[in-house]
Amino acid sequence: MNISFHLLASYILLGITLAAPIGPVNSARLDKGIKNGFWHAWIVGTGSMIADGIFMLLIYLGLVNFLDIPIIQIFLWLFGAFVLIYSGVESILGANKFSLQSRGQKDSLIKCFLTGFIMSITSPLSILFWLGIYGSILAKTATSYGTGHLLIYSSMIFIGLAIWDIAVAALTSGLKKYFHSNILIAVSIISGLSLIGFGLYFGFQGLAALLH
Repeated sequence: MNISFHLLASYILLGITLAAPIGPVNSARLDKGIKNGFWHAWIVGTGSMIADGIFMLLIYLGLVNFLDIPIIQIFLWLFGAFVLIYSGVESILGANKFSLQSRGQKDSLIKCFLTGFIMSITSPLSILFWLGIYGSILAKTATSYGTGHLLIYSSMIFIGLAIWDIAVAALTSGLKKYFHSNILIAVSIISGLSLIGFGLYFGFQGLAALLH
């Protein structure tokens, strides 16, 4: 099995690229990292990565047909909307408390993990994203290199996701000490508004699907 280093690197880069776009999980990473530090931002991303890994496994095994069931899609839209809006409101309401007790009580790591995991596992956008991107990657890889390489290249994509998670966690926690308290409050509020915005979109899509 002859595998090119440059090809492996390209799949790692692909994983980083897939994780980079601004979305609910990256907003939550930013918020938790600014408020609580490296490990809390990292664990949000870890929860999201495990959800991504589940999607990748389902697609890899071809077990994605149940995601086409309308009631499942509606549930995911609406439950995802609830999680995002709740997290966004919590972020905004906690902004002033954070400024008054910058090193006070922190969110638990379990809570941060569940935030990342639930945001990703209930997101129909994530499902469609992985179906479209990862599904096409599997097809291309199988055609070009054979099925024996699928697991290796899938692992490289996952490594790319992990690298992005560590980089964002390090960046947000590292920049925290350079931020004035007002900037930290602004970042927390902006992150919260972003999450609420995504949540409203999810809710709209869920209600539209329910009415149809």
